[in-house]
Parts: sequence; C-alpha cells; structure tokens
Amino acid sequence: MPKIVDHDQRRRELVEATLRIVVRQGLAGATMRDIAAEAGYANGAIKSYFASKSDLLAATYLFVYEATNRRVELSTVGLRGIAALRAFAREVLPVTPELHDEARVVLSFLAEVAQSPDHARTTRDTVALWRRWILGWLRQADDAGELVAEVVLEPAADVLLTYLLGAQTTAIIGGDSFDFAGFRGQLDYVIDRMSAEQSDENDHSVGKSANTRDSLTG
Repeated sequence: MPKIVDHDQRRRELVEATLRIVVRQGLAGATMRDIAAEAGYANGAIKSYFASKSDLLAATYLFVYEATNRRVELSTVGLRGIAALRAFAREVLPVTPELHDEARVVLSFLAEVAQSPDHARTTRDTVALWRRWILGWLRQADDAGELVAEVVLEPAADVLLTYLLGAQTTAIIGGDSFDFAGFRGQLDYVIDRMSAEQSDENDHSVGKSANTRDSLTG
C-alpha cells in the first residue's frame, strides 16, 4: 500500500524550518539545502512544495502574519476602541523575543518584495487588513468620546500603522542595544497622544501643579 503523504503538513514543516533558519542565520544564510536539512528532508524535496526560495519565504511571511492575526483575535476579544487598539499594537510591535524573531522574517520577506509584483500584492493585502482594523477601532473610540478632538481618523490610522511597521526595522538594526521596554513606552506615547482620557489626566496634573505653585507663592 503506497504511503500517504500529508502535503499540507510537509509545507508547514518547511515553513517552520525556514523561520528558524532565517532567525538564526539571516536571509542570506537560509539556503534551500539548509532549510531542507532543518526540516529533515532530502535537498531536492523542497521543489515538490515550493517552486523557489522566494515562494517559500512568502509562505513563511504569511505563516507569521496569520499567527499574529490569531493572537490579535484572542487579545482583542471583548475589547473596543482604544483598549482594542492597544491590545492589537502589542501583538504587532516586537516587544518580546518571539515577536522580534517574527520581525526578522517579515523584514527578510520585504527585501524580496521589490523583485516580485505578486509578493508585493501579498504584502499590500496584509497591511490593508491591519489598516481596516486600526481605522475601525479608532472609529469606535471616536464614537465613545475616547479621542482628543484633534485626531483625524484616517491619518491617525496611517501614522500608527507606519510606526508599527517601522518599529520592526528598528528592532532588527538595534542589535545588542535593543530595548523591549523602550518600544512599549513608545507605543504608550503614540496611543496616549490620541486618548482623551489621558489628555484629561494630563490637564488635571498640570492644574494641580499650578495650584500647588500658587499656594507656595501666594
């Protein structure tokens, strides 16, 4: 009886092997031979599942992207507005060693995008979904009175998305000085600038400080 091959499982194993290799050795060091060895396959086996290294890297990017989206769905259950936005951003921002590894794969794939219109389309589609999510949560926040009056929704969504994507680059080039806590502080800064609640707290703090100074100089 012929052996039944689970092609989806083998594709997943090759994708996971690619992720590990890219994290350890970078894109230049992720040869098809090394990836096959990492997955426990013969050197030529990858061609049966992926036509090229570029296609394998694209599948690895989608694997990371879908994993991120699953975490987002879990972390935003029952949340709306600013709370959902903050939970989403913490799943995208590379603020843990695991998310830092994922950022390395994303950046490796983006280096390939310029050479492939199909892969560029894949990236645009994934980023467009995140933008729709961000804009939806901002609209919820606006309806609930959670945003300061100065916030314009679409530019605010674009700024936050640009920051999150750019932070992945900064995480990789940061080297030994990379600071997870620093990124968390940046995220709080970006979101707090939009939050009416935070603005009210700041105004109250400023007013309290002014009253204190008046009492001391009166």
